[in-house]
Amino acid sequence: PEGRGGQGVRTRPEIYTMGHRNPYRISVDKHTGFVYWGEVGPDADADSVGRGPRGYDEIGQARSAGNYGWPYFVGDNRAYWKVKWIDSAHVESGAQFNPAYVVNKSPNNTGLNVLPPARKPFIWYPYGPSPEFPIVGSGGRTAEAGPVYYRADFPNAARPFPAYYDGKLFIYEFMRHWIMAVTMNQSGDLVSIERFMPSAKFAAPIEMEFSPRGDMYILEYGTLWFQGNDDARLVRIEYNAGNRAPVVAAKVDTPKGALPLKVALSSEGTLDYDEDSLRYDWTIRRGGTVLRHLTQPNPSFTFSRAGTYTATLTVTDTRGAKTSAAPIAIVAGNQPPTVEVAVTGGNTSFFFPEVAIPYAVRVSDREDGTLASGRIQPSRVTVNAQYFKDGAPQSPVPNPQSLGRDLVEAGDCLACHQVDRQSIGPKYREVARKYQNDTSAMGRLSKKIRAGGSGVWGPVAMPAHPALSDEQASAIVSYILSLADSGGTLGASLPPSGSYTPAAGSGDAPQGVVVLRAEYTDRGANGMPAITGDTTLVLRSPTFVMASGDMSDGVSRQSAEGIPVPITVVSRPGSSVSFSKIDLTGIGAVTVVVVAPSQYQARGGGIEVRADSLTGALLGQSDPIQPTADQTPAMRRIPLAATSGVHDLYFVFRNPGATGDGFMFGVLTATFTP
Repeated sequence: PEGRGGQGVRTRPEIYTMGHRNPYRISVDKHTGFVYWGEVGPDADADSVGRGPRGYDEIGQARSAGNYGWPYFVGDNRAYWKVKWIDSAHVESGAQFNPAYVVNKSPNNTGLNVLPPARKPFIWYPYGPSPEFPIVGSGGRTAEAGPVYYRADFPNAARPFPAYYDGKLFIYEFMRHWIMAVTMNQSGDLVSIERFMPSAKFAAPIEMEFSPRGDMYILEYGTLWFQGNDDARLVRIEYNAGNRAPVVAAKVDTPKGALPLKVALSSEGTLDYDEDSLRYDWTIRRGGTVLRHLTQPNPSFTFSRAGTYTATLTVTDTRGAKTSAAPIAIVAGNQPPTVEVAVTGGNTSFFFPEVAIPYAVRVSDREDGTLASGRIQPSRVTVNAQYFKDGAPQSPVPNPQSLGRDLVEAGDCLACHQVDRQSIGPKYREVARKYQNDTSAMGRLSKKIRAGGSGVWGPVAMPAHPALSDEQASAIVSYILSLADSGGTLGASLPPSGSYTPAAGSGDAPQGVVVLRAEYTDRGANGMPAITGDTTLVLRSPTFVMASGDMSDGVSRQSAEGIPVPITVVSRPGSSVSFSKIDLTGIGAVTVVVVAPSQYQARGGGIEVRADSLTGALLGQSDPIQPTADQTPAMRRIPLAATSGVHDLYFVFRNPGATGDGFMFGVLTATFTP
């Protein structure tokens, strides 16, 4: 129909925003005119290639009239595919919708055919954890938007909320039972999100308003759906100014060191929620004796005598409330050793299965000397190398020999083997001496422990141990090999200079890493106890999941049934995925695994590999990727020009014959080879 109020043909002036699925709890900021609302999204909990992304709930912010995407987009403009229904079990997928150019050709459409460009929501989150907004948590979702608070709106209130909340948007969740305060800048852009009353649990909040007295009223639906809930209630939240004690943070830059030891003490992170002025008192003690009081927030102090000291920070506000931080221990008189480990040849980013990694450890200590000079004996330096299939552990890497010994003693190994006595199987010391100079033994013996075998030490078979993980089998081998010349005690599994060879197949896991760790414990000095210095070097698997890189516009992350890793879906020629700081020394090729099913209208294309930028040096390019009849992955080996050193690496996706957005192909992994 004809538009009204001079707004034009096929439009209506009373429609301020469009593209909504289920707007819930709308709120208008009377100071800015911005409109806020919760948008309840679809239930899908996983992306579906050829159909669309998983479901998202949204918090919308409209600063002006516009299109907010549904049903073409959800979340941060994640596009659905054009779908033609064949029957109840089959669909035919076309191209993905383009948020910059949205066309509505529905026969039921009485408005514009070319819609305004889709706008992204203010905040969005799925059922699972949100990488963009982790604070919102996970689980069921029903997003709601409350008012923006302005203290000036309550001039006569007896207890208005503090100025801290001035200009903040309150959002809340019916399913997740939280309330959040959203901080914005003067333009309305999001700055941060924080829990409001985090210790309180709200039983399905369903409405929120501020009363003229400045109190917040919350209507809670109650825990159960469509029941007479005992915990359904109307809650009034009053602000009680009171006085809160300061929150104290304290640290020191150099907790251990040689004499004279000058340290910088810091109170960074200390705050007072009532914004009171604060007084600082740093107390330096040796034992029970107070040596000095320092009243600056961030003072320096020099220790001239060897000893163990503590520094304690106490902060007091203007109304007498005080808080003390835990004492910080400071040891003066012994400089911590410096330990370094480096790859001495080949690639410094990757490890390669069955390819030796040459390394060298450097140790220096102010009091003990250096490893290179001979004043520090190699036997005092512990070096471990270990492969971890699922990535480096969050806690420090355990000593594999110690772990291996525990596994041997707890399992069935000692039924057939002893360290120094002949049993059904060989002595462990004999095994250690046989393989002590064999750099490839680690991988072979680890595999043999898990798979079983016979023949090397006679006709007696060694049973398989498939329940052991790769890491556990490697730890057992590390323990056995450490017995070559150790007299039965645990020693370094590797010398300070040498090589480590990862096992066959170790490069297949994209999250796998090889961790080289070295440590040295000094002899103490000036009556102070010994200090251990350590360092860790991590080499990553040569196989990448392409979706783990930095994706440009025109590239999205999807998942598909039967494919174990996320798919990088390419929908725009010239788009890219990049990886930073990759050592290309010795890299001869990269093999990419791709899918281009014709059932999803794949257009195909090719991949360029470039150094340092989208237009940087062309290192190699793939053969054409053609659409296929099914989703079976295919491999494309891309030879790379010889390049040394560390570079940012760009995978650029091309299709000279394609225009506009539309599904080209998907990329699963990229594997680098020498």
